[in-house]
Amino acid sequence: MDLKSIFRSTEFGIFIAFIVLCALLSLATPKFLTVYNISTVMRQFSFIAVMSVGMTMVILTGGIDLSVGCVLALVNVLAALFIKKFGVGGGIILALLSGTFVGFLNGLIIDRLELPPFIVTLGMMNVARGLALVITKGWPITGLPSSITFLSEGSIGSIPVPGIIVAVVYIFGYIFLSRTVWGRYIYAAGGNEKATWLSGVNIHIIKIMVYTITGFLCGVAGIMMTSRLSQGTPTTGTGYELSVIAAVVIGGTDLFGGIGSVLGSLIGAAIIGVLQNGLVLLGVSAFWQKVIIGLVIIIAVAGGSIRRKLSRRTE
Repeated sequence: MDLKSIFRSTEFGIFIAFIVLCALLSLATPKFLTVYNISTVMRQFSFIAVMSVGMTMVILTGGIDLSVGCVLALVNVLAALFIKKFGVGGGIILALLSGTFVGFLNGLIIDRLELPPFIVTLGMMNVARGLALVITKGWPITGLPSSITFLSEGSIGSIPVPGIIVAVVYIFGYIFLSRTVWGRYIYAAGGNEKATWLSGVNIHIIKIMVYTITGFLCGVAGIMMTSRLSQGTPTTGTGYELSVIAAVVIGGTDLFGGIGSVLGSLIGAAIIGVLQNGLVLLGVSAFWQKVIIGLVIIIAVAGGSIRRKLSRRTE
């Protein structure tokens, strides 16, 4: 890719918006550009960033997953339970498998029963949250070993561990989408599902795969949340599904499928994290924060719609 195409890319425009946002916040409050605050932002938005990779793949196929926040909560609870019974290593593996299984169920039901992803994942959202509450009876699971906090509070050199986890997830996500045949199939399925099917691609496998990957990444985020809280809390992750979808949409992924990238989603997640942090530093009410972030989402979706119409006119 040459410099000219980079400058014209959607990701570059979103990155410029991110830089402008950071510059404005640094002028508005001196606390924003401190090392401590940057580290805090990185730790806070890491959950959204990790799940955004899976959501990007789902939306690229023309789907949606509303269950991610509740699956995170379920994995958080199960991770705490399994760690107490089987130790840190065994608990993490079982928790990851649990999140992956829920994602697989989402994909299987959507594909085999040909149901709208919105309805299936809305139902799974309630199932996952309900199971988390049933398992804990509404009470947190405590008494976890202190070593588990390394995944959220630890650092390797000067880089927070959550930042390293995010980097690893995005590198694999980028390679998978842009350098493998499966990644090309995901884009093709979202661009024109019927044509992709007629060309010999198994659409059923693609659909199940993207939801399974999303479930796995919800598992990763759920374990990170267990580390951060040092307990299993059934009410955690509330509203995260909207933040994850917002990050992906702000990052330039088209809700109709076929257009988008994990790089854009990473920048979108960073914008969400920085915006939330900046509003807190500026003393903006939590209620107004929701209004502002909601407006940002609407503007991002409108921008995507305008870009899509302009691209059609130039074809």
